[in-house]
Amino acid sequence: MPTTTARPEIVALLCDADFKYRPDTNTWTHRDGRPFSKEEQALVFRATRVELGEVSEQLARYREYLRTVDEAPETLQRFLAPFMEQLTAKNLGNAVRLMNEHDRTEFDRLLRLIAEPIRPFTPYTF
Repeated sequence: MPTTTARPEIVALLCDADFKYRPDTNTWTHRDGRPFSKEEQALVFRATRVELGEVSEQLARYREYLRTVDEAPETLQRFLAPFMEQLTAKNLGNAVRLMNEHDRTEFDRLLRLIAEPIRPFTPYTF
């Protein structure tokens, strides 16, 4: 049996749906509240298992991203603890001086997770 691939336009629509039925248009709505057009509604009703699976996988990756962002402050504390233990003058600048390139890369990643605003869910981003 040939392998089917997900159609990006259907995956994008499903990712943007909040699945609230609008009785006035007989359609679902986009996450921003706009009703699906009749064409969009017809398109998502033709979604295959592959496309539904792709949406599920993308949402799972987004939930993992949110979990990682939520845990970032505590993860940063645990990451910095061994460096701080080595220091008499315990400040971030001194801790960074003890880090190798790999450590600084991880430090930068954790800082970005804390400092950047949470990204909204967008298809094919996560």
